[in-house]
Amino acid sequence: MKRRLGFFGAGKMAEGIVQAIAAVGTMPLGRVVMAETFPARAAEMAKRYGVQTTPDAAAVVKAADAIFLAVKPQDVAALAAQVKPLLTEKKLVISIVAGKSLATLRKMFGVQVRLVRVMPNLALRAKEGMCAICPAKNATKADVKLVESILGAAGQTALLKEKDFDAVTALSGSGPAFFAYMEEAMAEGGVKLGLKPAVARQLAEQTMLGTAAYLRQSGANLGEFIAGVATKGGTTAAGMDVMRASDFKKVVAATLAAAAKRSAELGK
Repeated sequence: MKRRLGFFGAGKMAEGIVQAIAAVGTMPLGRVVMAETFPARAAEMAKRYGVQTTPDAAAVVKAADAIFLAVKPQDVAALAAQVKPLLTEKKLVISIVAGKSLATLRKMFGVQVRLVRVMPNLALRAKEGMCAICPAKNATKADVKLVESILGAAGQTALLKEKDFDAVTALSGSGPAFFAYMEEAMAEGGVKLGLKPAVARQLAEQTMLGTAAYLRQSGANLGEFIAGVATKGGTTAAGMDVMRASDFKKVVAATLAAAAKRSAELGK
């Protein structure tokens, strides 16, 4: 039987996954069906990617054997109540909802449904995503392989324990916003030094992109890399002195801790 893929929700993250499916050729997009209650968004997805759309989540359950759960956390309970009677052990639900544990999802959708929990981030829309994957005990090796093949086309994946997911949510799930905030701060600093805003952003963005690419390709030790750039008495060392004096690392750690705490709260 040919596999069909479904989505509960057609937001930005779901669109990023659809783009990954198109990139890797996991299946023809004409065999992807998405439940979306906003008509304009449904029409946009159908036109842009050739996927099937419907306002009825139950229709997705009937049509697909693997379904991405891609709705807002506050909408999961109502959705589950609607589709739970239709879900059997033949169905795989892949949740990308932040804060909803496998135990919570099992209670909502039924003990019989196969579950895989994923914590993605928005960078998958640029095919540079980071997706943590945790299968439930009743998920099969084939289920995990399917999830890895889809999301691996949009970046990198890591198979992790669920106990790590609050930290993952803080670091890579929420991380793009923190990263962009740092870029914004660098760009604004460049403007104060006399650069035009567009030029300052370009310099900050390309510097961050290029540095990340170099560090990944080289595998360089981070501390040694910083020390190598920040030569004694140089410009980088002068800037690093300010960052170290400001407890920058403590601020970052506190930021991640607050995000992880909120993730745990949402999971209750």
